[in-house]
Amino acid sequence: MNGLTRTQRRAFRTRRSIRRPVDTGRLRLSVFRSARYIYAQVIDDRSGVTVAEANSRSLAPKGSKTDQAKAVGQELAKRAVAAGVSRVVFDRGPYRYHGRVKALAEGAREGGLEF
Repeated sequence: MNGLTRTQRRAFRTRRSIRRPVDTGRLRLSVFRSARYIYAQVIDDRSGVTVAEANSRSLAPKGSKTDQAKAVGQELAKRAVAAGVSRVVFDRGPYRYHGRVKALAEGAREGGLEF
């Protein structure tokens, strides 16, 4: 079609829908999910800087992948609040809001992030 894969088109479609809130000053909480780990970061798109990040690879939490994702969300929220960020926009990328992605979002909310 236009040289993009189906996954790339879905990710761009998701990001396009969240650009408007980002213009109001909120930072973006971006999620990447691999087969083994889950990564999350809070990004300031205006300056192109990562404010806070957490992943299951370096934290090595115990439990199922869903439990690990929740722990990553809580740790990310703790680091973001310490950096002075409390309101973000959730960028799930090409992933459905289900399973590990949902657990990460719930953990981030429990940790003090608002989105």
